[in-house]
Amino acid sequence: MSSPSFQAVCNHILMVEPVEFFANPETMDTNVYQHAQVTLSHEEIFRKALAEFRAFRDLLVENDVMVTTVTGTKGSPDSVFPNWASTHRDGRMMLYPMMSENRRAERDVAVIEMLSKSYPHITDWSAFEDEGLYLEARGSIVSDRQNKRAYAGLSGRTSRELVEKWAEHMGYEIEIFDTLSHTGKPVYHTDLVIWIGSTLAGICSEAIVESDRDRIVNALKQTHEVIEFDNTQLQSFCGNALEVMNKKGERFLALSEAAYKALKPEQKALMEKKFDKLLYAPLDTLEAFGGGSARCCLMELY
Repeated sequence: MSSPSFQAVCNHILMVEPVEFFANPETMDTNVYQHAQVTLSHEEIFRKALAEFRAFRDLLVENDVMVTTVTGTKGSPDSVFPNWASTHRDGRMMLYPMMSENRRAERDVAVIEMLSKSYPHITDWSAFEDEGLYLEARGSIVSDRQNKRAYAGLSGRTSRELVEKWAEHMGYEIEIFDTLSHTGKPVYHTDLVIWIGSTLAGICSEAIVESDRDRIVNALKQTHEVIEFDNTQLQSFCGNALEVMNKKGERFLALSEAAYKALKPEQKALMEKKFDKLLYAPLDTLEAFGGGSARCCLMELY
């Protein structure tokens, strides 16, 4: 399978192995896909989540995707979902303002120091937390790096002011929209609604408010072939996937087993045509108690 003319696909991933994991009470109000713990203890949930994380990471490694693993932060139950930084090909790294206090500790000084050896030009926006403004990295903004266009669904964790500031800072065209989950609340992160590969994109169009829907879908169709998902598929995390490349130049779509099983036959057929392989693993515990899935676990190292 030929690679795109511009190398927009990441071939190096950072993953954060959790040291604890449970349903974060500080994020529950905005994350309607996260469920409270009722039948399992913290220890049981952590054990299951750790096994899922390691199996997913090993699946990527077995397929020759380069993965760097660091250790998560005690007191930050969502550290397995690294939403606090993004890296860029010109040696830039951005640090982002997080809404929940116990997620701010995920900006680990030792990890930042390690990454700064490859990304020495650091822009730190964490001080916007003091102003009640939040932008949670590639969770808040889904980027089409090949065409320098980005998409952002507004929510409590994604402030319009910072989205517009980010677009100006990065030199991107930005598409901003509103969403409604099955509960009537906004979808907390854009990367649950949209994923963008090199030639194919997936979008949970039913979750975008009607006044914005056609504009966003049509914007994606200008640059990509598009698969549209419904809200039931969104709840199975069909919108939370990431295209990755291995050392051989093969291109994969990483997603969860729940997302894979929720695909319609014609969607699966098109995705299998566009990618060398679909890489999926069971992430049921991470999804149920963290409200995040495959893409949420992966930070791209460009």
